[in-house]
Amino acid sequence: MQIARFVSDSQIRYGIVDGEELAVLTGDPMYAGFDPTGERVAVADAQLLAPVIPRSKVVGIGRNYRDHAAELGNDVPEEPLVFLKPNTSVIGPGDAIVYPPTTSNLHFEGEIALVMGKVARNVAAADALSHVFGITAANDVTARDLQKSDPQWTRGKGFDTFCPLGPVIQTEFDADAIGVRTLLDGEVVQDGTSADLVFDFGSLIEFVSSFTTLLPGDVILTGTPAGVGAMQKGQTVTVEVEGVGTLSNTVQ
Repeated sequence: MQIARFVSDSQIRYGIVDGEELAVLTGDPMYAGFDPTGERVAVADAQLLAPVIPRSKVVGIGRNYRDHAAELGNDVPEEPLVFLKPNTSVIGPGDAIVYPPTTSNLHFEGEIALVMGKVARNVAAADALSHVFGITAANDVTARDLQKSDPQWTRGKGFDTFCPLGPVIQTEFDADAIGVRTLLDGEVVQDGTSADLVFDFGSLIEFVSSFTTLLPGDVILTGTPAGVGAMQKGQTVTVEVEGVGTLSNTVQ
């Protein structure tokens, strides 16, 4: 099932994607359940938004694909390498990624994102996926020069517009076989699968929930495959996640 968050009749609403239409729900399904109003809105008439604005945080995972760690000259971490992105960095499909004047090396990082659906604290890996509402596509935009110059990654990854999410949340997925691709102006630059993760979804949730409580709507960015690179003003970055669809944003 695909869940969209969208604007229609000047209101932010939620709906189940049903072909070319959205079956409107009474509220956020993470809190109100899948309760349809009976109204239907054409997808073409709706403005899709980021499918979730995290209630508290976006948790990023670094170097979670061996080939990506290698391409930047880094070792694979022995345990998940965690950083945070503020929820003010989140934007939706079609929104512009703003190129800050303080960087000269802005990179794309296409990723599979987990959207939490239940409170998770000290969750075992074997039970972790029961706390996930679904998956979506993400771009962990990174000012690579700032990331390398700072002792921690908050500034390099935390600017406004540095976390595109969307276009929908897919609630049904095979955690071990999700494809993720990134295209820069239509050319494939990244191509990976969740089967290649160093730490799988359950292990990530277990590790993160061991030190911070994950709330419904929180997002975990699960890492990026090899092929990251620079993007320039005017270029369009597209992240495709199997079962989710296409997330496109242009740099300005």
